[in-house]
Amino acid sequence: MSKKIYLTDIGKELAVTARAITQSWDGFEQHVDAVKGLSQGKLKVAVVSTAKYFMPRLVGGFCKKYPDIDVSLEIINRDGVAQRLRENLDDLYIMSMPPSDLDLVDETFMPNPIVVIAPFSDPLAKRLAVPLTELSQRRFILREKGSGTRMAGDQFFTKNKFRPNVRLELGSNEALKEPVAGGLGLGSVSSHALHGLVKEHGVSVVSVEGFFLPSAWHIMHPAGKKLPSVALAFKQHSIKKLSRRKTSSV
Repeated sequence: MSKKIYLTDIGKELAVTARAITQSWDGFEQHVDAVKGLSQGKLKVAVVSTAKYFMPRLVGGFCKKYPDIDVSLEIINRDGVAQRLRENLDDLYIMSMPPSDLDLVDETFMPNPIVVIAPFSDPLAKRLAVPLTELSQRRFILREKGSGTRMAGDQFFTKNKFRPNVRLELGSNEALKEPVAGGLGLGSVSSHALHGLVKEHGVSVVSVEGFFLPSAWHIMHPAGKKLPSVALAFKQHSIKKLSRRKTSSV
């Protein structure tokens, strides 16, 4: 039987102090790099899993411009990104539903439309306007609770007094699209998961009346944090590249 080890209060304080020392040293290295220019340096970015559809190309474009900069890209669920944000572990954070209890420097830079999807063969996929009430007899396959996509969808359903009949809750867009394509239920995903297409991977977008979710991508960092020159350059690069686009194309 394995034993669990827990930090004492002193141990927790030591961990916080050690993290602060590490961040201070990283900040000094970034300052040295800034003096030298953007020819070298380090960048740490944490993003939610749905951002994987556009972030690699965005980072690739930045690295092409600054080939000697080392980039660490952490792709995890929203709760994981929010926790890293609270602990100030990275330079920048990208998600669609920022925590409301933190003081942040927060900018939106690209829409993140949430859509309802059904199998190609479903009659709903062929109609131009489907009343939300008509979906009350359908089963739904949704993202896990706590994800930005799920939070946006739940807010819409609550506002319209609609309770989806949930069959499955899944932790990724790819996992969600498979059972939808197989006819197990309707789904709700970010349009980025469809690579900007109306039809993709066996599923098709359903035109549900009123299903407009004002979701957007946010790039942020703690308000009291001074961004290193490398992080500031990446932020400007991201906003410039993505603010003009309404799909995942970069």
